[in-house]
Parts: sequence; structure tokens; C-alpha cells
Amino acid sequence: MGRVYNFGPGPACLPEDVLREAADEMLNFEGSGMSVMEMSHRSPAFQGILSDAQQTLRELMGISDEYDILFLQGGASTQFAMVPMNLSKNGKADYLVTGSFAKKAMQEGKKYLDVSIAVSSEDDNFAYVPEVKGLAFREGIDYVHICENNTIYGTKFWTLPETGSVPLVADMSSCILSEPVDVSKYGLIYAGAQKNIGPAGVTLVIIRKDLIRDEVLPYTPTMLKYSTHSKNNSMYNTPPCYAIYICGKVFKWLKKQGGLSVMQDVNQRKAKLLYDVLDESNLFVGTAHKDSRSIMNVTFVTGDEQLDAAFVAGAKKEGLVNVKGHRSVGGMRASIYNAITIEGVEKLAAYMRAFEKEYKK
Repeated sequence: MGRVYNFGPGPACLPEDVLREAADEMLNFEGSGMSVMEMSHRSPAFQGILSDAQQTLRELMGISDEYDILFLQGGASTQFAMVPMNLSKNGKADYLVTGSFAKKAMQEGKKYLDVSIAVSSEDDNFAYVPEVKGLAFREGIDYVHICENNTIYGTKFWTLPETGSVPLVADMSSCILSEPVDVSKYGLIYAGAQKNIGPAGVTLVIIRKDLIRDEVLPYTPTMLKYSTHSKNNSMYNTPPCYAIYICGKVFKWLKKQGGLSVMQDVNQRKAKLLYDVLDESNLFVGTAHKDSRSIMNVTFVTGDEQLDAAFVAGAKKEGLVNVKGHRSVGGMRASIYNAITIEGVEKLAAYMRAFEKEYKK
């Protein structure tokens, strides 16, 4: 079998151009005589890779010098603890719980802070993002936390909560780089790389520099302090060198495509292809409320588990893989990150229509 269309939620597909470039450089990176996997993270070659990745990302997202860019380890799940450990001053934070990862972040935060749930959509199995306009937060909180795109449930915050002078912290693991973002609206953005940035093993943190402090919760491990990594340019210990190298290539690939405004247009077109099928279908039902639909993760069901299983099996035969939905929702999920081509989404949409036509016979 040749290359498939991989709709997996993460680890997810990477741009084919990036994979080919990396393959060409696998044994000998820029005349060094070695792979990036083998070279010292202190070497001039890797220093250049890291610096280039940081600068390209700044340009892509319009990140000002008021923010630091960190490449860390431990996934977004480690950020669930790092955020409260590092941002706590008054020992209070408010969380918006719109999915399982948002809930996990809230539960982790409770270990360190007085946490309040400002709003939740768990009453409808996280099928929507609640209204946040005019949402009130407690006095004296250290930050407000959201998971901006809910991978499992296919929902997205299309309006940000207004937090005033309180830092807004966002888990953007499954939507970062899919559209332009006004970074100045956030105190801290974090994202596991394995969905829309690069391979698993590195976690991106974009943090406003005034939030990086040495005076964190007293039992915070050295490795879990943002200040540790900021002072050492993400190299306090050996970083995930190869993953960062691939991320840098993805950033350059995005620039070559025309940047995040162009990607937003492409992603909206891809999402519309699938949502149009769902809205016209008498078989498939989208699980996310229409006003909360993600353009990265499209979730749908038939209402019949056996039929869902037949759809997933048939899709695999067509080279459309990893479309099985998460057990929390069931059915199907197509994660259509930046690297998924329009052609791949068109093929999935055509297969959905053909499957429904066959079902009706």
C-alpha cells in the first residue's frame, strides 16, 4: 500500500514535502556527516535549527518580543500541572470545562489551587461550547484556562472569554497554526506538537515574559519551572532535538503555503466539504452543535454501532485511515489538520456519500 490519507487525531499526518526533506537529510544534515538525531544539542548546527524554528514561528504567528517561545517535553498533559505551579500568586484559577482534556486540566489544577469551574458543557457530553460573552470570573484569580479546540468532541471556541487583566491560558494542541491568532490576547498558549505542529515528543509553550517567575509554588521541580527553560533557551537538559527539527520544517512549509491566513481558508474549505455531507445526509449525524463545530476535528455517527464499524472498515480499504471516533463519542472522527490535503477530504466526502447510497439499497 502506498501513502494513505491519515485522519488520525494525533500522532497525525505530516506534510509530505517535510517528510521527503527530512528523508534526504537523514544521514547527513547540511554536510555535517551525521543525522540531526545524532548531533549534540550544544552544536552550532543544532543551535541554528532551534533558533530558526523559533524565528519562523514568531513570523508565522506574529509573536512579539514580549513572549518567549519554549520547546518542552511531557506533552500538554504536563502543562496541566506546570500552569498552576508557575502562575499561582493568589492560589486561585477559573476553568472552562468543554471536553475531557479541559476537565483533566481542571482536575490537575485542583491539586495546587482553589479551582472553580466557570462554565461547563458536560451536561450534553461536551457537544457544544457554552456562551462566554459576559461570563463573570472570580475576583483575585491568577488565570482563566480554556481548551480552545476539543479534539475528541469536535468543538471549538469561536469567541474567547473576556478576562480583562487576568491572563488567559489556552491549550491549543489541536487548533494551533490552523488560522491566524492574536497572541496578545493570551498570557500563555501551549500545544502538544503531535496534532498540527510536528511529531510527538515536543510541546510548544508561548508565554508572556512577565509571567515567567522564579517565585513559583515552593515544591515545583526545577524541570517544571518555566524560568528554568526560559533562562536556558529550552536547553536546560537535552531537548527533543529531532522533533524540534521537524517542527521547524513544518513552520517553513506553512510559510511557503502562504501563511496562516491561507491555511485558514484551506481549512475552512476542507471542513465545509464534510459538514455539507453531514447537513445533507439522512444517515450521518454530526455530534457537535453547529455553532461550536471545529474545523480541525469533524465528529459524526450513524446511530448504529455495527454500521459505524462497517464505515470505518470500508474507509480503510479506500486508503482513508484512522477515522474511528473516540470511545467517549463513538462513531467516526476525521481530524483534518493542515497536512491533510483537500484531495484527501474530497475522497472522504465522496466515500461518505457512496456509503450512504449503498446503505439505502
